Amino acid sequence: MGTPLHQVPFVILDLETTGGSANFEEITEIGAVKMLGGEVLGEFQTLVNPRRGIPPMITVLTGITQSMVIEAPPIEAALPAFLEFCGDAIVVGHNVRFDLSFLNAACERLGYQRFSKQFLDTLSLSRRLIRSEVRNLKLSTLAGYFSAPVQPTHRALDDAKATAHVFHKLLERVGTLGVTGLEDLFDLPSAKGSPNYGKIKLADELPRRPGVYLFKDRHDEVIYVGKATNLRSRVRSYFYGDNRRTITNMLNELVEIDHVPCLTELEASIIELRLIHAHIPRHNRKSKPSKTSQYLRLTADAFPRLSVVRTLRDDGSSYLGPFRSRKAAEQVMHAIWDATMIRRCTGKPNSANTLCKYAQLGKSYCPCDGTLTEAEYALTVRQVRSAFDHSPEVLLRPLADHMQELSAAHRFEDAGRIKDRHDALRRALERRQEWAILQRAGQVIAASEAGDGVVIDGGYFYTSFKGSTTPLVPREPTAAPDAVPSSVAVAAEADLMWKFLNKPTTHIIDHGGLSPDSFTANAAIWHQAEQYLRAG
Repeated sequence: MGTPLHQVPFVILDLETTGGSANFEEITEIGAVKMLGGEVLGEFQTLVNPRRGIPPMITVLTGITQSMVIEAPPIEAALPAFLEFCGDAIVVGHNVRFDLSFLNAACERLGYQRFSKQFLDTLSLSRRLIRSEVRNLKLSTLAGYFSAPVQPTHRALDDAKATAHVFHKLLERVGTLGVTGLEDLFDLPSAKGSPNYGKIKLADELPRRPGVYLFKDRHDEVIYVGKATNLRSRVRSYFYGDNRRTITNMLNELVEIDHVPCLTELEASIIELRLIHAHIPRHNRKSKPSKTSQYLRLTADAFPRLSVVRTLRDDGSSYLGPFRSRKAAEQVMHAIWDATMIRRCTGKPNSANTLCKYAQLGKSYCPCDGTLTEAEYALTVRQVRSAFDHSPEVLLRPLADHMQELSAAHRFEDAGRIKDRHDALRRALERRQEWAILQRAGQVIAASEAGDGVVIDGGYFYTSFKGSTTPLVPREPTAAPDAVPSSVAVAAEADLMWKFLNKPTTHIIDHGGLSPDSFTANAAIWHQAEQYLRAG
């Protein structure tokens, strides 16, 4: 659940300086209080010789005179002692960026490491927690509001003590908002002030681990599904400064948050896809699943042709897909039409006395008038089927050449249309080949350098594991391979697994009947096909 606040050491600091710019002015005093669990562990205070004159207005403000700092240690001597006092504590201050700008400038000049970017500002916390309760957010006003025993006096240690008291009181307030860990406290200042912020408590029981979260409304209907590497932080982030109308509307409907913990990020991605397809949440607009899966079918009759269908049949036809929409499938079909002479008409052979219009224009073959033989047409069909299985350049090369011809003729709109079709066809062929390799590989066990592992069986997610122990997964008889995934959802999962297997940091532990480099080698082949268009 994160680092509990009572276990975190804090150093509450304040500086006095000769002016307002860390680029030109110097530190004249450092004061700090170290606290743990509400108890004071120690105090630090020293004047610093700025080695320059202190402006009169600064003396009036702080009471620090030139004679007071003449015997004080310079910053070269004071800074190492202060850094040792701070240790690994979290820095806190009122408008603390000002103080840190001077300290970091000194650290850089003297060769020390800069202070951590993770700090806490009582000004920002007060603005988020009590802005409506006080007339302003000055330290003196806040110290008076919380009845601090030490009032700020523009001297470093007194101001640090006053800031420490204010900080302690603000920590009491954040507990009522469900903020009990350091990570949540860092996020709090940016939290959006809205009526929905109170719902952030719904995330209190979420773990800090990979998983999938489900937002539900008052009817117990899932309205949104998302994945995260850190469930608690991701869900809480919805309440931190995101003022998009879509998020506001979703939070208005939110009543309950459910979650599914996962071992790895890949498992979370796959579970997210499955839950989105199962529930079709109304707020998952970008990842909304398609209602049906569309396929491009190359028929198995005497004169095969292309058609867009919704179902897969065991009739000897060759399929490409699935596609999310009919429009996407038709774009690939037009790409194949542009690349080959495959027939476009739907008439029966010997059913007409004339050729179809596409054949008359010389763009396709046509068996309608009975002059085309099966042997003559077979070469074109073999071209398409070979591209489906292993030779994408058979279809991609003509499209690339055609696009370059159109570009040379300054027909840029037509060239752009061909390029879109080329890219759609290339990706469809690539995914078909990826699926074929996953099917042939049988059971694949792979793990990343971080220890995130996955077991894939025939292109389907089986289980995940974390750590160095490889799971013993029983091998079952392998079914006959499917030429294409059975749905858009299955294809999306396979795409996620393929990307994981092709990462340079992924190690193939067990790879069925394939060599360990089958995945990366195949990726290289298809990357080469993609470069046909650019090679020009």
